[in-house]
Amino acid sequence: MWKSFQLIKINKKNKITKISCPILKFCLACLLALVSVEVQSLPCGGKFPNPITDICWSCLFPIYVGKIKINPTRESNNFDPPPPMFCVCPISVPPFERPGIGVSFWEPARMAEVVRTPLCSPTLNGAILGKLPVPAGTHSKTQHTVGEAFYHVHWIQYPVLNWLGMMIAGGACFVSETFDIAYFSEVDPLWDDDELTFILNPEAVLFANPIAQAACAADSIKAAASGFGLDVLFWCSGSQGSLYPLSGTHANHIGGVDSSLALVHKMIFKMHRQGLAHDTSTPLQTTMCNGWSPQPILRKNQYKQQMMYPVPQNIKGYGLGAPSIVWGAGREFPYKGEDFSYLIWRKRQCCAL
Repeated sequence: MWKSFQLIKINKKNKITKISCPILKFCLACLLALVSVEVQSLPCGGKFPNPITDICWSCLFPIYVGKIKINPTRESNNFDPPPPMFCVCPISVPPFERPGIGVSFWEPARMAEVVRTPLCSPTLNGAILGKLPVPAGTHSKTQHTVGEAFYHVHWIQYPVLNWLGMMIAGGACFVSETFDIAYFSEVDPLWDDDELTFILNPEAVLFANPIAQAACAADSIKAAASGFGLDVLFWCSGSQGSLYPLSGTHANHIGGVDSSLALVHKMIFKMHRQGLAHDTSTPLQTTMCNGWSPQPILRKNQYKQQMMYPVPQNIKGYGLGAPSIVWGAGREFPYKGEDFSYLIWRKRQCCAL
């Protein structure tokens, strides 16, 4: 192998001679080692979640049965009005209506993985699910400047209540789902192209101005004070900055926790825009009786999240855009602490039997 690493010299008679060079061999060996380290510098860390200890079970609350509030843990709510005490859903047999009782609660339903290594799954114990010719995640930040980050995000059906046999109520409140990796950003050509994603969010041009961005300060203040932002400012991600574009780039990278939270928010909005996530919380008959209705403009206060990896945050759930300063310290660290997964809680409002 090393015989090929030789210098070539042309002498006075135009004849080519080879000169062995141990220094050159050593330098090339070091270069190969550095390349090898660079390729393997993005590990895939993870662990299987423990449904008993890693999940914020207090995040189920508050639960409403009509106007009766059940909140023993004093979990913060998103200020939705309580559901109606009595409701009616259409059915296909006489008398063609089914009476019920309005119920609302928070349901752990989805998992979002934010990773640097393509197809890395922290939820599946750090398994790499394949190889694709797509860019790896990056992030850059100097001591005195805000940097930029890019991550891949996976959207996973994670119906914890179904697995544990826990049904808050029957009727329209029960949704039969199984574990499924529903979306990989690695196979989405819009995710790593900020310009191409304009196809998905053309309204972004309306908010690319100082006035619209300054309004996000109010969203950040509201999210910091109550844990939930302002739904009317749907283009803002609270303390994580602007929401658009709906791609894997975060332009205000100051740390992995905040950048991952911003990309979780983007992915949820993207799922709604593409019809893969729906309204589950407003008091519409289609929502309360069918379990969902379309919602192309995300109502962000329908969701709250908690970190599952690398360090579970199982004390309290926070709305999209809420600051991480209260709980985020120590939850990012070098090597296997730079990928993240979050359990996504969605508000459910339904007409129970």
